[in-house]
Amino acid sequence: MSLLTQSLWVLLLGSLLGLELIGKVPPTLHTPLMSGANAISGITVLASLTLIQQAGDNTALLVIGALSLGFALYNVIGGFLVTDRMLAMFRRKGDAR
Repeated sequence: MSLLTQSLWVLLLGSLLGLELIGKVPPTLHTPLMSGANAISGITVLASLTLIQQAGDNTALLVIGALSLGFALYNVIGGFLVTDRMLAMFRRKGDAR
C-alpha cells in the first residue's frame, strides 16, 4: 500500500469519525464544547505538519497536508473567536478584558 493510499485512508476515516462525533452533539452544547474541538483540531494541525514534513517530493501529499493544515487552523481560530464571544456574554459592561 503506497503512502498516498494510506494517507487518503487516514483522511477518510478521520473525516467520518469527526462527522459522527459532531453529529452526536446537540446544538445547545455546540458552543461550550468548542474548546474540545480546538484540542482535536490541534491534533489535526500536528498531523498535517507531520504529513507535510514526511511528504518529501510527493506533490499530492503536500497539497493534502496543506489543505488539512489550512482547515484545521481555520477551525482553531474560529473556535477561539466563538469561545471568546461566548465568554464576553458573561462579563459585566464595566469589566475590563
